[in-house]
Amino acid sequence: MATTTPSTAYSRDLGDELRRLRETCTGLTGAALAVRLGWDPSKVSTVERGKFRPSEIDLVQYLSMCGKDIDFFEDFRRRYRNAFEEYIVQVPDNLRTMAMAESTAKKIVAYDAQTVPGLLQTPEYADGVYRVAGLVTEERIPALVQFRTDRQAILRRHNRPTCLFYVHEHALQTRVGDDRVMEDQYARLLFNVHLVRIIPADTAVIASSCTLWEYEKAMSIAFVETDLANVFVQDPGAIVRTRLLFDRLAAVALDEEQSRRMLAEYVGRPREDLDDAGTRMA
Repeated sequence: MATTTPSTAYSRDLGDELRRLRETCTGLTGAALAVRLGWDPSKVSTVERGKFRPSEIDLVQYLSMCGKDIDFFEDFRRRYRNAFEEYIVQVPDNLRTMAMAESTAKKIVAYDAQTVPGLLQTPEYADGVYRVAGLVTEERIPALVQFRTDRQAILRRHNRPTCLFYVHEHALQTRVGDDRVMEDQYARLLFNVHLVRIIPADTAVIASSCTLWEYEKAMSIAFVETDLANVFVQDPGAIVRTRLLFDRLAAVALDEEQSRRMLAEYVGRPREDLDDAGTRMA
């Protein structure tokens, strides 16, 4: 029987990719593949769930059974060489690991100081965020906006995760589109106010935006998304510090009814007032 290893967001990504290759390239069940490989049946299962660190020989045998050559193996090994580390850094373009980690979480707590959280953004607002940032090419923006919009499906699932988003009022004051874009975004937040707590503008929070994903049977993950990299952290000390941040935010944030009233004020402001709110960025 295979000995299990604590999984990470990236090791589960690794396992899911192997499962996909098995299904599309061999048509075999996990048990049937184990027989052909001469493995214990539990080994394929634990590898594909990201709970077993496969050796290079394991990967060669598995990928060869899927019809892959040595060049594919070398690329695969490079992509997933750090899959079981407590700190994982990926380029921002690699969105699969983030999507998997987010969609399998049982609880999501997030803080954003500069923009509305991605899971609550309207498509037009998301488009404005990418254009204001100016870090991706024009032709890539529609695909990135669509990816962000598709992620929001988890909030409509019958078994959706428990979510709480802390949003600093500075994010409400930062313009990333015209009046209509901002009005629609405020309305989206108001519609989802049961998920939102606003941090008033005069409250100082010295912390970077971050997200905490919690799971039923896996270690929690702290996630930080920057312009340069996506960082996934499972170090226990870092998780404790992340929870302390959210304890601090819970103490200073407006409650649901107070947040509702503030958002209603933003929705109801005349357009000339919206023009004067915060720094106009677009």
